[in-house]
Amino acid sequence: MKAAITRHRADMTRSLGGLLFRGVHSLATVPAVRTQLGHLASGGPIRTVMTLPSFLSPKPRDFSLPNSSWSSEMLRLHEHYNSQCGGEMEEGEEDRGLWLRLPSYNRSLKYATGGVYLSKMVQANARLFTRNSREQGAGFEYVVFVNKKENRCVCIFQAGHLLEGPPGCVHGGAIATMIDTVTGTHASVVSRPVMTANLNINYRSPIPLGNTVLIESHLDSREGRKMFISCKVTSTDGSKLHTEATALFLSVNFSHLLTGG
Repeated sequence: MKAAITRHRADMTRSLGGLLFRGVHSLATVPAVRTQLGHLASGGPIRTVMTLPSFLSPKPRDFSLPNSSWSSEMLRLHEHYNSQCGGEMEEGEEDRGLWLRLPSYNRSLKYATGGVYLSKMVQANARLFTRNSREQGAGFEYVVFVNKKENRCVCIFQAGHLLEGPPGCVHGGAIATMIDTVTGTHASVVSRPVMTANLNINYRSPIPLGNTVLIESHLDSREGRKMFISCKVTSTDGSKLHTEATALFLSVNFSHLLTGG
């Protein structure tokens, strides 16, 4: 009986892993659906690209869209990059544009097909670390754009008052979280899913709370399952370097991670 129950649980986990894994698609090869980017909140920083069909309802909240807490500088930069994103052209043609804005939800499950409903059944109280505050502007406010042609990713980030470290400045752990988020997002676009293997950070100058900064990453090289990415955090005009980092990500088998195989 105990062996049967164990096999039943393993089958359920494997089915869930298969459901999530089947939601994985390429940003460039699936124009018919909206490509989403997700993060697995448990078991380490695991990320994967999945799709959510537009006919599913209700639609999850996209935290990467502007809200009333965004500064004028953050809004300006959002408009700058968003204006370079693709859109529909005449006669049904599609302009992919230079940049692609990546949506952001508060659960990894919401990036999978049917994930809105799954998120209410599987650890319903869980929330993505960077999207766990109900108060707009209190924590992590950010939007990520990716440029696949140039192997670049840029994030517009505004830190709220709950992220304080030294008086009036952003906590180093919050900065590290955003660097891991952006570089991991970038790696997952290249090869999903991925896991952080190494992250080296050098802090150069503090970031005042409420300031808007740019977090830019670049794919330096790829060796089999390994992806090497460099990253820097600067003022929006590029005149001040706040932080720089290098990261190593490994592509992983998502279904094996869920089943423990």
